[in-house]
Amino acid sequence: MIDWISNTFDSVQLALYENVVQPIVFGLGFGNLLEDAFDATGWLLLGVLQIVFILIGIRVLERRWPVEPITDHAAVRDDVVYTLIHRLGLVRLAMFFSIDPLWDGMASELRMAGLPTWQLDGVWPGVTDIPWVSLLLYLVVFDFVGYWLHRAQHQFNWWWALHSLHHSQRQMTMWSDNRNHLLDDVLLGTAFALLARFIGVEPGQFVAITVITQLHESLQHANARISFGSIGERLLVSPRFHRLHHSIGIGHESGGRGTLGGHNFGVLLPVWDLLFRTSNFEPRFDATGVRDQLADEGARDYGSGFWRQQWLGLARLFSSFRRTA
Repeated sequence: MIDWISNTFDSVQLALYENVVQPIVFGLGFGNLLEDAFDATGWLLLGVLQIVFILIGIRVLERRWPVEPITDHAAVRDDVVYTLIHRLGLVRLAMFFSIDPLWDGMASELRMAGLPTWQLDGVWPGVTDIPWVSLLLYLVVFDFVGYWLHRAQHQFNWWWALHSLHHSQRQMTMWSDNRNHLLDDVLLGTAFALLARFIGVEPGQFVAITVITQLHESLQHANARISFGSIGERLLVSPRFHRLHHSIGIGHESGGRGTLGGHNFGVLLPVWDLLFRTSNFEPRFDATGVRDQLADEGARDYGSGFWRQQWLGLARLFSSFRRTA
């Protein structure tokens, strides 16, 4: 069954590449990038499959057990735009032309200097040689790093100025995972790309890690009244657990009122929140958003529409630097 799925995917990828992508690449004069274009076709196909899964699978859950009725359809449409941009590989394409060449040059220089490479899946020969075992190992490592990067987004004023766009959605749905500032995405994408190179993640494993994480994050953000139970919620992040992370005044605040911090930063595994005491398992489904959006807290405008939201994110970033100075 797995072989059939893999072979079918490869056949569709090849057909899409030969009939659509390759002519476009040649037409633009980028014949030297054909191999990279083939890889990009795979990402594009995986993105399409993810969107189909979101539409068919997660939407059923939202309709069956909604937390709240959707009234701001324009805000949800904004999130659909973000999802299409990310899942169809446009962010990865931008990183390919900007970050990847710099890293490839650095990696080449390090190899020439004799710096050894490190393969994390070689720490337990015979066991981590099994593909699914090494994949699980990489997932845990990526999740641990993701937890701390997520905490950093909520800890530093300049990073929160960007990340707060993600939390500004008052009508959170299965599309809300990718509502991020592009600069925020570049920072995270660069960090994970460097991590993958550093611990020796193979390209196929990196694709699997990305797809698994993205699909689960789409489920976490769903407008669905779903909990995994007292035990299950300590094993895997649920929509209820993650919704508390988006709760006004809870998910992005710690200590005093308005102090950056928060709860439930885990990406896939709640274990990090348990270990580092940032977990909140209260059985609640709160309203989502940022406190300063409320009328009695300043009614800050996070914008409507992709470009307006991106511009206001940069404005908040520059403002945070001025306050620091």
